Amino acid sequence: MTHIDAGAELDPVHPVALPESRSDGLTGAEVAERVARGQVNDVPVRSSRSLGEIVRANVFTRFNAIIGVLWLIMLFVAPIQDSLFGFVILANTGIGIVQEWRAKQTLDSLAVIGESRPTVRRDGTAVEVPTSGIVLDDLVEIGPGDKVVVDGVCAEADGLEIDESLLTGEADPVVKRSGDPVMSGSFVVAGGGAFRATKVGREAYAAQLAEEASRFTLVHSELRTGISAILKYVTWMMVPAAIGLVVTQLVVKSDALKDAVARTVGGIIPMVPEGLVLLTSVAFAIGVIRLGRKQCLVQELPAIEGLARVDTVCLDKTGTLTEGGMDVTALRPLGGADETYVRRVLGALGESDPRPNASLQAIIDAYPDSEEWRCVESLPFSSARKYSGASFSEGDGEASTWLLGAPDVLLADGDPALAETERLNEQGLRVLLLTRTTRDLDDPEPARSARPTALVVLEQRLRPDAAATLGYFAEQDVRAKVISGDNAVSVGAVAAKLGLSGTTVDARRLPAERKAMADALDEGTVFGRVTPQQKRDMVGALQSKGHTVAMTGDGVNDVLALKDADIGVSMGSGSEATRAVAQIVLLDNSFATLPSVVAEGRRVIGNITRVATLFLVKTVYSVLLAVLVVCWQVEYPFLPRHLTLLSTLTIGVPAFFLALAPNRERARPHFVRRVMRYSIPGGVVAGTATFVTYLIARHHYTGPDSLEAETSAATLTLFLVSMWVLAIIARPYTWWRVVLVASMGVAFLLVLAVPALQTFFALKLVGMAMPWTAVAVAVVAAATLELTWKWVDRRFPA
Repeated sequence: MTHIDAGAELDPVHPVALPESRSDGLTGAEVAERVARGQVNDVPVRSSRSLGEIVRANVFTRFNAIIGVLWLIMLFVAPIQDSLFGFVILANTGIGIVQEWRAKQTLDSLAVIGESRPTVRRDGTAVEVPTSGIVLDDLVEIGPGDKVVVDGVCAEADGLEIDESLLTGEADPVVKRSGDPVMSGSFVVAGGGAFRATKVGREAYAAQLAEEASRFTLVHSELRTGISAILKYVTWMMVPAAIGLVVTQLVVKSDALKDAVARTVGGIIPMVPEGLVLLTSVAFAIGVIRLGRKQCLVQELPAIEGLARVDTVCLDKTGTLTEGGMDVTALRPLGGADETYVRRVLGALGESDPRPNASLQAIIDAYPDSEEWRCVESLPFSSARKYSGASFSEGDGEASTWLLGAPDVLLADGDPALAETERLNEQGLRVLLLTRTTRDLDDPEPARSARPTALVVLEQRLRPDAAATLGYFAEQDVRAKVISGDNAVSVGAVAAKLGLSGTTVDARRLPAERKAMADALDEGTVFGRVTPQQKRDMVGALQSKGHTVAMTGDGVNDVLALKDADIGVSMGSGSEATRAVAQIVLLDNSFATLPSVVAEGRRVIGNITRVATLFLVKTVYSVLLAVLVVCWQVEYPFLPRHLTLLSTLTIGVPAFFLALAPNRERARPHFVRRVMRYSIPGGVVAGTATFVTYLIARHHYTGPDSLEAETSAATLTLFLVSMWVLAIIARPYTWWRVVLVASMGVAFLLVLAVPALQTFFALKLVGMAMPWTAVAVAVVAAATLELTWKWVDRRFPA
């Protein structure tokens, strides 16, 4: 792996030298020339595997290889009904490919909708192009929230501050001036400007970082790693059991070769939990499709699972609980200031920022600009500073410098205006302070000599769906924490309007030490005046106490926390940087979609845990039967057709419906332990009961056709015990679950009752005593199973 130094300069190779001062961008001819030379940003944006990869992943598996070889053998040595398991595998694999392909199409179409479109300057005009449309030497315009998509050199800078923390680990924004390098993967936190693209496509820093250093890792999936671990254990059990079975059937028992081979294969096939991986893939794929219909882009599939495990969700107020827009509801001049003059100042401030945030946009809408004023210098808003500013040359030649921002940051403690601000904040209103300062904007503390001039009162628009969504999280025992850069009292009032109760805390008073911060976070619910770095620290503090944390947000000040959270959720209308680092993007900007994502994850995890138990009970009893057959040196009791029938009725068909059923049970950890603690005793009980029936039947039946009668009796016991396992797994019962279990029982009765099916499956119960003995053994096994699983619940709680 090639090491990339974050501080290394990536020297570009230019076919055409352009003057650094050129500000109108490339011409159409120059763009066409670069496209023809392949100097375009052609890094493929892939949201999922290609069709070829999907087919390979579903077809070329370890267990498909085992089953494929055994299937070919059976086609030559046994009737077609003993080869049914191969056709089942073909159908399962086909279903898996189709479902994942559908999920890929959903993901790809949503990715196109959510893809960012950078602004480039060409022929002197600013135009939006797809990321892949940027060419070498393009002049790319950037502003707050924009992600730098290719490497370049800064050509224009107006208070431009870029956060490179995702690349270098340095949390503080870097001030950029003309001529400074900018790296792809960084994002703008304040100011604006433009840069000339010097590295595009795979040569760009972020592309190399992703491909060679694997900086950006996938979401951890306990389900995925758990199933891989289970399959590894299964392989270890299969190999010695299969070898023993082969030796016993082919060497120790001198049966006819074809019959011995058929029974050997019949013993090996059920050891393979072939449908488990398939059902997991199908469940995830269908989850993606369902969420896609709700305009929810899942950028990493295991994120569905991750959000289902979340016990704490951190919400940014702006854009999550409130809508992006605001309205100015009042203007309160201070110290006898002239209101007309104040309106003119606010209009000029609005005009001074080419990329206004929601607060400034409300001021722009309320107060038109005075063309007589000219902006001399501006200081863009930053989440760290909590204010913006500008210097003007007024129409009469007078010069003035103004700051607009948070009153509790700009005012000294005890200032009378703070009391008025506090009162307004308690009503859930947002308040900005306009101050006039005698210091320059590049002064380290321009607010020190500022004179309060007016309070601007803003009202935020609450999202209509926010209260219901918070209520859902409360019902599901998921704690909501509101983390905002706004005034704590104001944020608390907004949260209270939405029915979220709890302690409100000013984050400036939070302890810096992680353990103490974690304790304070456990006690509080609403946190105001949180800096971007604090948001990140708060996520880490919560995780240090064992919480699984989701973070929602839409602004650049949320990026660091989104990246560090277990699951990052971004709004579709949020900044490009937040969409880039989030695992889940709500394209319709609806906070109400989150419960659907949680519910989908819980459905997937809960149901896969259920069906995994079904599959692994079969694996355990198959290995146990093989061991018992080897120890007793008897014929294996089943042909492949018998176990294909049992697997279809007690596992295959029911598992498909159970895996896709609604399930609101909260996801719990330790997937492997939870599955194996039921599968091992269940498999041992089923295998022991079946072998007991088989041994009794071997003493009961005599004659040349006795093996078929012995097999039928053993099959009856195994079916009844497996049905009881299914009946336990299907709890709690609903009408469709009862119908599902009952229909599987009816299907088996049809096989026993219809002569053609009896012949096809080689199943015929002989006499009355032995079948009823088989039923009695199954009843004892079912009772043992109930008692054993209850004991396991008490002895080994999940």
